[in-house]
Amino acid sequence: MLDSLPYLKNSDFPAISRNKLEILQVNLGYLCNLSCTHCHVNAGPKRTELMDKATIEQILTFIDSHTVHTLDLTGGAPEMNPYFRYLVTEGLNRGLKVIDRCNLVILLESGFEWLADFLAENRVEIVASLPCYLKDNVDKQRGKGTFDASITALQKLNALGYGLDNSDLQLNLVFNPQGASLPPEQQALEHDYKKHLLEHFGIVFNHLYALTNLPVQRFGSVLLSTGQFDNYMNLLKNNFHSPNLDKVMCKNTLSVDWQGFVYDCDFNQMLKLPLGANKKIHISQVTELMGKNINTLQHCYGCTAGQGSSCTGVIN
Repeated sequence: MLDSLPYLKNSDFPAISRNKLEILQVNLGYLCNLSCTHCHVNAGPKRTELMDKATIEQILTFIDSHTVHTLDLTGGAPEMNPYFRYLVTEGLNRGLKVIDRCNLVILLESGFEWLADFLAENRVEIVASLPCYLKDNVDKQRGKGTFDASITALQKLNALGYGLDNSDLQLNLVFNPQGASLPPEQQALEHDYKKHLLEHFGIVFNHLYALTNLPVQRFGSVLLSTGQFDNYMNLLKNNFHSPNLDKVMCKNTLSVDWQGFVYDCDFNQMLKLPLGANKKIHISQVTELMGKNINTLQHCYGCTAGQGSSCTGVIN
């Protein structure tokens, strides 16, 4: 991927280093029931990469010897990994908060009728992608029929208690811009989402996370093919906000790919930038992370531009 994005190679991004590890973000594979245009993982129905049981056991061994409080499961569609339920259960047994990064549509797919009840029964926090509250925009970005399916899935989750004021079942939504622009102000956008979804569909949720699209994998390729790559990189760089450097997610998060190799973040994983070094490191080989340099390139301006961006939304 780096070879096709040469502008990423020569970076003047400021040096940053790691704080205490708190969050383990595990990519369970690139198999997905959707193929979204903004996907930085290039996931889809034809991908075959899935984490195996042996690697999951190595991850659990790592958790047992490190100060992790959150297990953040992503993909692809993480639920399509046959060991998803096992990893969720083992994480909960260790007292971790478990997050499922869910595309919503998977809840309605044949063979996954168990999923919504399983998530609710185990108090798994759901971070669900809904890149807009308007049907045409969502279907354009994620495929025809995706919006209606997402609405049905959200209503199903609400019926189980997710997102309700008197419930501890957390349901958070994720917004991504339609194209080569920064997301709008998160708080105002959350207000608009809540108003529209409640008035039109009776849907409630806890928080909205506004994420900046980073120019890697599928979205990076779209930028290149439409001649927008350089302009978008300049937009990110021109909106660099230095206070965000202290709050970027790579400082307390470790990203693990489907084979068990580790990276400073999910985006570095997609660019195959190893953990602060020039060779791949497996989770079974990781020792102390505190104070280690973080591997950065030009795409890191995406996390520090404007409001800043992380897996939990804006950072300032």
